[in-house]
Amino acid sequence: MRSTWEEAGWERLGDGVARRRMPGWDETIGVIVGSDRVMIVDTGASIRDGADLRRAIRGVVGRGVTHVALTHPHFDHVLGTAAFAGVEVFGAAGLADLLRRDREELRRDAVRQGVAPDAAAEAADLLVLPHHHVHGELTVDLGDRPVLLANVGPGHTAHDLAVLVPGRGGSPEIVFCGDLVEESGEPNAGLDSLPQQWPAALDRLLALGGEDARYVPGHGAVVDAAFVRAQRDALAVRFGVTS
Repeated sequence: MRSTWEEAGWERLGDGVARRRMPGWDETIGVIVGSDRVMIVDTGASIRDGADLRRAIRGVVGRGVTHVALTHPHFDHVLGTAAFAGVEVFGAAGLADLLRRDREELRRDAVRQGVAPDAAAEAADLLVLPHHHVHGELTVDLGDRPVLLANVGPGHTAHDLAVLVPGRGGSPEIVFCGDLVEESGEPNAGLDSLPQQWPAALDRLLALGGEDARYVPGHGAVVDAAFVRAQRDALAVRFGVTS
């Protein structure tokens, strides 16, 4: 007998759309279910995370994940991808080359942040790179449900991808933002961030989803357009960006 999303530890966001906040780094994992195919948004910080997510989704949906969308190249969002070998993997243009080139740095960063060294090494060695490279916008058909992948960066990184799920039945659109938006704390600007371009990326994100959309941060609670706009303004002040 199938579980419900809530019984399986997910937050239901709409018809066939849910997300889970992972333990440890609180990264958001999204899932979008169509009549024929299933997409997961990000894959967790280890192969074990990915395998747990794969099983949980199958337990609710009754079938496996067919598509992976990676929002950006940080360890807590990509290292579970090997658990989904054989599926179609999507990322912003340039992400595959970056992950191929910086695999060792990805492993080191995961270990610095608390991933067990053996688990980090295994995940980095077996990492599945994106097969599909999103330059602007790309629509993926999951059956009765088109999902829009949009390369809205750079900002948090040089390879930020947003995932837009159109609303239906009167429900609002849902936008998975990756770490372009964070609700649980101040947005993290690491060495690979492009802070001067980050506010413009949030402008593109807002144009994509619109005023009534629900925005799903990479970390933290679901927010609205007003929150994203306020975070955009705060980033502009923080990094001295003028319009």
